[in-house]
Amino acid sequence: MRISSKGRLALLLAAALPLTALAQSFPTKPITFIVPFAAGSATDQIGRAIGQGVTEQTGQAVVIENKPGASAMIGAAAGARAAPDGYTVLITTNTTHAANEHLYKTLTYHPVKDFAPISLLGKGGQIMVVNPESPAKTVADFLAQAKQSPGKLSFGSGSSSSRIAGELLQQMAGVQLLHVPYKSNPLAVTDLLGGQINMMITDTATGLPQVKSGKLRALGVTGTARSPLAPDVPTIAEAGVPGYEMGYWFAAYAPAGTPPDVVKRLNELLVKATKTKPAQQFYAQTHRRRHVYA
Repeated sequence: MRISSKGRLALLLAAALPLTALAQSFPTKPITFIVPFAAGSATDQIGRAIGQGVTEQTGQAVVIENKPGASAMIGAAAGARAAPDGYTVLITTNTTHAANEHLYKTLTYHPVKDFAPISLLGKGGQIMVVNPESPAKTVADFLAQAKQSPGKLSFGSGSSSSRIAGELLQQMAGVQLLHVPYKSNPLAVTDLLGGQINMMITDTATGLPQVKSGKLRALGVTGTARSPLAPDVPTIAEAGVPGYEMGYWFAAYAPAGTPPDVVKRLNELLVKATKTKPAQQFYAQTHRRRHVYA
């Protein structure tokens, strides 16, 4: 039996109706946000803020599931292997989707093939911090120490962004530091507070509160301009490493195979969530720039 062109169109429309109806009613149960970093990290903070915004719109709970470790690969792999139904979203950074493939020979996930992009969520900078007991009062002081004792001063990192920031400093300043890896930046900050490591370059959401409370000393910020939240802290470039700049971004991904209508619905929910009070407070308090793809 031959089917006319109008008949074929009708069949296609009929087949699309279930997906469209699904997207319009989505979500009908709680959503899980996988965060591949520890609680208290900047990614955790933005995930919780966005989650509140989604709950305000839908009435459905958003569960934050922290899965740190292996440069965020544990959490990213969990996000990639989740059911592609829209109820699991990976809230992550350029660590998992840009940096790791250049830092490791093999990954437990594919940053492109295993995911359906939902939206960019924001961009931000980092801050170079030391323990208040450190003799280094400036970036120049720290670099002078490092040159006097090659390989003796250590820096910690709990993300690829933090790791690359430290590696870039070594390369551009011509110093040799000892890298100490952590599952997440807050864990490295804890050891910096305790004097187990000498320095780290961390996201401002994690480092700046410690600076404000006097528990850490800020030496420089990684952007091209000073942060309005810490105007007395110079950029690393102006403090002795001309041309230095490092930043990072947040984004949301669904597992590959998630229906396009559901991905579109998630995009709408997350973009609106970035405009809600919890998210706006996060952006303002950490000097993040809101960037989304609507």
